[in-house]
Parts: sequence; C-alpha cells; structure tokens
Amino acid sequence: MDARPEPSPDVCALREALAACPPVARARLQAALAALSRLPSSDRAAALAAALRNGSDPEAVVPGRGAPVAPRAAAALIPPHGGYEALASYRAAEIVYDATVVFCERFIDRRSRTHDQMVQAARSGKQNLAEGSVDSATSKKLELKLVGMARGSLEELLRDYTDFLRQHGRARWDKNDPRARAVRRLAYVENRTYGTYETHVRDGSAEVAANPIICLIHQANYLVDRQLQALEQAFLRDSGFTERLYAARQQQRRQPRPP
Repeated sequence: MDARPEPSPDVCALREALAACPPVARARLQAALAALSRLPSSDRAAALAAALRNGSDPEAVVPGRGAPVAPRAAAALIPPHGGYEALASYRAAEIVYDATVVFCERFIDRRSRTHDQMVQAARSGKQNLAEGSVDSATSKKLELKLVGMARGSLEELLRDYTDFLRQHGRARWDKNDPRARAVRRLAYVENRTYGTYETHVRDGSAEVAANPIICLIHQANYLVDRQLQALEQAFLRDSGFTERLYAARQQQRRQPRPP
C-alpha cells in the first residue's frame, strides 16, 4: 500500500489560515484541503486549476481518478455572515467601550447626562459593528448603514473626550509625545484587550486615562474607515440578497416540472 503523499507547503499554510475562516467557509476549505492532500504533488496543480475553472472537487478532475463533476451551483442565497468577534475594528471598539465604562465611573458624575451619553456612544460603536456583521447575510446596504453609524458614534465619543480635557484644563498629548507613542505601540500586542491598557485607565489621573482612550478611538476609527471602504467595493462588485433571490426564483422556474 502506497504511503500518503506529504502535504505541500501551500496546503500547510492554508491549514494554518483555517482558524480565521467563518464556520461555513472553514468546512468547505477543510474538505478541499483533505482532497488535495491525497493527491501526488504532480497532480495538485492540475487539480486546483480544474477545480477553479469548473467548480469541481479537486480529486475528481485528475486524469485516471474519475470524470469532472458538474459545475458548482450558484452562490448560496444566504452567504456566510457574522464572525464579528474576529474583526479588528470590533475588537478595538470593544476595548474603547470597556475603557469608557471605567473612565466614566471614575471621572464623570453618574447623575450627569454626559456619563450616560459617553457610555452609550461607546456601546453603540461596538454593537453596530456586531449587528452589521450579522445583518450582512440579507442586506449589504443595512450593513453599510450600521458600520457607518458605528463610525459616527466613535467620532461623537472622541469629541466628548477632547471636550473633557479642554474643559478641565488637562493636556491633550501630541501624537509625537513619548507617552502617546508608548500607547500606540500597545496596538501590536498579540490578542490585546482592555487589560492591555487597564493600568492607564484604572490607576492614572484623568489626563493619563483620557489620552490613551483617545488614541484607541483613533485606531478604531481608522479600522472602521477601512472596513467601510471594503464594504463599499463589495457592494458595487457583488450581487445583493434581492438579486440572488430573484436569480434563484428564475432558476427554479426554468426547471422542468414533474409529470
């Protein structure tokens, strides 16, 4: 019995990327990679090319291993969606929310409308990103709207922090201030959370607590802006749910009816 061929470097790299995929896409990729791993190296390129061209199973299109299967069906009516917890923009907004809750408990009177407004603006930035990711299954337009609302909430929160520093006579750190640079470097910490910044927010003065959060909001805004640009391009390039629904209905009507 022949030994199974060793996986190629590309297959190994793709396996490492599986963890970042949504569950539906992960299952499909795992099936394709399993098929590719069973093929000799000389056959893999041909199998991949044929699979991409015809939508076939990679193992089925190699000479001597069976005839090509029928082209793949149209894209799923409801595509993979959700997975917002893996979005860099959502993770940044979550840190902003957690930090804002602590900041407001320490420095803003609970009876003040500003306390509630800042916490709600931070929450809205996070929650709208999550809701937009889930609603993307049936409405890219709604996803764009919700992500845009998240961006607006974060901008509102940024203004609240800068107003606080100005009205209380506290300094706003310049971007080249060594303290601001130190905070920005924390963005490269693996799996960063609110805990990465907790000592600034929980133990520092109002100035030391507010300025790192301002830096975090700028980072979140940058990520949300990039997300909006990607969503805009996808909205223009890909068909929406209504178009897919119409195409599926038309395809169903063209099929012959049983006698």
